[in-house]
Amino acid sequence: MIQRFIGILFFCLLLAPSLVVAAPAQQGASPGQARVHEAVSGYIQQKTAHLGLEIRIKRISINGNPTLPEGPLDFEVVAPQQWEGWGNANLGVVVRQRDRVVLNTSVQVEVEALSDMVVALRQLDYGAVISEGDVTLQKRDVAAVAGKYSCSLDAIVGRRTRTSIKANAAIRTDQVEKVPLIKSGQMVTIVAENEVMRITVTGRARSAGAEGDTIMVQNLSSLKEIPARVVNATTVQVGF
Repeated sequence: MIQRFIGILFFCLLLAPSLVVAAPAQQGASPGQARVHEAVSGYIQQKTAHLGLEIRIKRISINGNPTLPEGPLDFEVVAPQQWEGWGNANLGVVVRQRDRVVLNTSVQVEVEALSDMVVALRQLDYGAVISEGDVTLQKRDVAAVAGKYSCSLDAIVGRRTRTSIKANAAIRTDQVEKVPLIKSGQMVTIVAENEVMRITVTGRARSAGAEGDTIMVQNLSSLKEIPARVVNATTVQVGF
């Protein structure tokens, strides 16, 4: 769906929660260029208001030197469907006066979107367990990591890398995994309990799992396989 913006609405965007720093219109810009610049800035503010990012409009390049008539004008900004409001994009600007098109032009924009993200302080090899000293939070441009990053240290520290990660690289949640406490084939204690009863039997894990994961275990007494939640490195719990 084409994303549209009517220029007369952008003044209320100053109340948006995201911090937006707009590049000023070029010195010596014509009145037409200044009004197009203002409309595009407002559109970007509206589009990025819900992202919770620090937005910096680094460049707004207007083709030509548009001349606009006096009086009230409606500005419509048209963006590519897949554009998320940051990075580079070509936007269309249509200006109307009393439903008559008085300008149809294109504008190139460059928008920086800054967010705190978890960054590796050193190279992390495959299978490494990440400690607090391995990572830090830094403000980086979302466009530089294609929007794929983690902003939570808690989501990264204590996890194991699924791939090697270069120093100074932003870390994504899909690059890490929980450290398994139980290995496939390991002997475990299966616990079933409620308010009045506790039953324990010996079992064998049929898959690996971290704390809180649900894995399949085999009851060695009945040879049945049942799902169980990993409690610690030797114990799993089943519903009862």
